[in-house]
Amino acid sequence: MSVELDGANNIVKTDTISEVTSANGVTIDGLSIKDGKLVTANSVIEANMSANSVDSDSYVDGSIDTAHIADGQITVGKLASGVGFRPNVNPLIINGDMAISQRSTSVTGVGNADSGYHTLDRWRFSEGGDNSTEFTMTQDTDVPTGKGFANSLKMDVTTADGSPGSGDAMFLQQRFEGQDLQLLKKGTASAEKITVSFWVKSPKTGVHIVELQDSDTTNARNVSISYTIASANTWEKHIVNFPADTTGALDDDNANSFEINWYLLAGTDFTSGTLATTWEARTSANRAVGQVNVGDNTSNNFYMTGVQLEVGEYTSATIPPFQHETYSDSLTRCHRYYEELANQTYSMVFSCYSVDTAYLQDSYRAIKRTTPTITFTATGVGGLRAYTSGSERTLTNVTSDNRTANAVSFQINGASSPFTAGEAGHLNNTSTGGYYTADAEL
Repeated sequence: MSVELDGANNIVKTDTISEVTSANGVTIDGLSIKDGKLVTANSVIEANMSANSVDSDSYVDGSIDTAHIADGQITVGKLASGVGFRPNVNPLIINGDMAISQRSTSVTGVGNADSGYHTLDRWRFSEGGDNSTEFTMTQDTDVPTGKGFANSLKMDVTTADGSPGSGDAMFLQQRFEGQDLQLLKKGTASAEKITVSFWVKSPKTGVHIVELQDSDTTNARNVSISYTIASANTWEKHIVNFPADTTGALDDDNANSFEINWYLLAGTDFTSGTLATTWEARTSANRAVGQVNVGDNTSNNFYMTGVQLEVGEYTSATIPPFQHETYSDSLTRCHRYYEELANQTYSMVFSCYSVDTAYLQDSYRAIKRTTPTITFTATGVGGLRAYTSGSERTLTNVTSDNRTANAVSFQINGASSPFTAGEAGHLNNTSTGGYYTADAEL
């Protein structure tokens, strides 16, 4: 290694930064070195270093280790594209790559009075008014080329309405627990700006609206930003910047505190005012000004994927890369809100309480957000069969007897006294796919 210092103890020449182990007080063109590390990320980004001077492929905790920046420039883009640039934490958007779809991969007739979760996990269809537009909501394989995505959310218009009523609105939505967004510092003087980035393929050119909504503040608070589709039926990446909100803190709890809405259509009750590009107490007329009608033709298909939410303000040049998760990790996060259990052939052991009643306890794969709603795939036994003493027993009902966020117990009833008090048995699902769901969605 070769290091030369000038009279002010500044480095004027060095082969590698990673070998500098000097204590505080050494500088490189104004960049401070502490314990052998560059102190700030901004300093690294702004540095203009000679070729071969940086021996690093990852920027972690203010340090640069072991690789090489070829052209002598360290930039946000290069850091963002490198493995290890981002902290090893989960992205704020869940299932932003549209990989998880536990309920179904396609549901028809999604429209009026159909607000809720239908296909892709954590992606809610919301509507208001009495619009006749209907969609088939699908997990699709049409994706932007070469961006690392395998799936998208598709809204295929099957019943069109070219003239939405004044109170009509339809949008795609993701909801958040307040305790997961305390890092936004909303309602304080240190409130953070927010950037939402996504890939979209719309059948309509022109103005589309993305909206943030604070559901905790009395009467709610909203801010809406437009993005413009330049070319119909073409994948485009859009980055939408939202201002910070120093009013109205989010509750630190597991309830629905915050929502992001992607509008598909909106009536005049939502479009007749001035778009709320700064946070304000919710005024319906200011929420979706300029929004095109995606539902006006049955040939229309709307797609979205690669959705991310970032704390801070970013541009196309500085936005961090989409943070891909493994399928397993993403599924586990979705299980906090919804999962299907006993949907494969396996046994659950129960104990017989009396000649016609037995009890069983089953655990979820993930702790739920709150005590879930338990639903069987069919009324009564829901495709389940009980076996005791080596024989199949006829069941009349299986109901959830007690539920928590961690587990559920069932009461099993049999016909014609099939059980013997004190004995054990097991409950199997049938080949028809009997199972139950645990739903704790926001």
